[in-house]
Amino acid sequence: MITTRFTEEFGIRHPIVQGGMQGVARAELVSAVANAGALGFLTALTQPTPEALAEEIERTRGMTDEPFGVNITILPTLKPVPYDQYVQVICDSGVKIVETAGRNPQPMMPALKSAGIKVIHKCTSVRHAVKAETIGCDAISIDGFECAGHPGEDDIPGLILIPCAADRVRIPLIASGGFGDARGLVAALALGAEGINMGTRFMATQEAPIHDKIKQRLVEAEERDTTLIFRSMRNTARVFKNSVADEVVAIESKGGTTIEDVKHLVIGDRGRDAMADGEVDGGIWSAGMVAGLIHDIPSCHELVERIVSEASALIAGRLAQAQVG
Repeated sequence: MITTRFTEEFGIRHPIVQGGMQGVARAELVSAVANAGALGFLTALTQPTPEALAEEIERTRGMTDEPFGVNITILPTLKPVPYDQYVQVICDSGVKIVETAGRNPQPMMPALKSAGIKVIHKCTSVRHAVKAETIGCDAISIDGFECAGHPGEDDIPGLILIPCAADRVRIPLIASGGFGDARGLVAALALGAEGINMGTRFMATQEAPIHDKIKQRLVEAEERDTTLIFRSMRNTARVFKNSVADEVVAIESKGGTTIEDVKHLVIGDRGRDAMADGEVDGGIWSAGMVAGLIHDIPSCHELVERIVSEASALIAGRLAQAQVG
């Protein structure tokens, strides 16, 4: 077992987090992660309404007695999102951990804190991590350029971003982006983090509620099999490199692109349907560079136990035996 300040303060057994993933982080996956001793997050906006989120929270509770949380991501969307209503559902549900991402969560903080909720804010820059600490967040998830989803606009990889953030914040720091095995966990701890966040790696697990063809494609993938879209709109997103993503990149390369120009390609329903139906080229779906480190499709329990046991062996073995001087 590896104990850190994060595991102690958040009441989990292992310093591993399954972050929010649109269309993926549902009860089946989150409960399996929780039962494995890690910290799983439902993705609030995967649920079409606040009422559906309340039902998904209860469904998850029916599958685990361990702690889990809810992710709420604040980003530009094609249609307005009733964030206040989602936050109220979370507060009323009794969930005690929330992961926020995207824009500054400060408007949500009074409601979340009054409900006794610990807040982990996912950031892509040191300056945003420092700001999150000042507004009362309880931990930071610092997201390097390697990550799936939105890596920000600074293009700073984790090897630099993690220690830079660790030097500046006093609250627990979780390393995110590019993590999928024991080597990553040990490296994150060495860089100053107190745990790791994994998204893409948890997609390739038995319990992930997506089609087996998507999981198998991740197993087959190399580290070069992702691409960046929305660069021209300064809303960069890393997604799996497929024919749809290539078309978006081609449209953007012409210049002057707006979301309306690519809306038909990137609409969320199309990506969710692709993951559900196993149509790798059916739409846009997020994946990180860590795909190059995915070689199997274990259960969440097997994955978490493997990472922790191998990390413990690395710390006790190879690193302890390294010669100094």
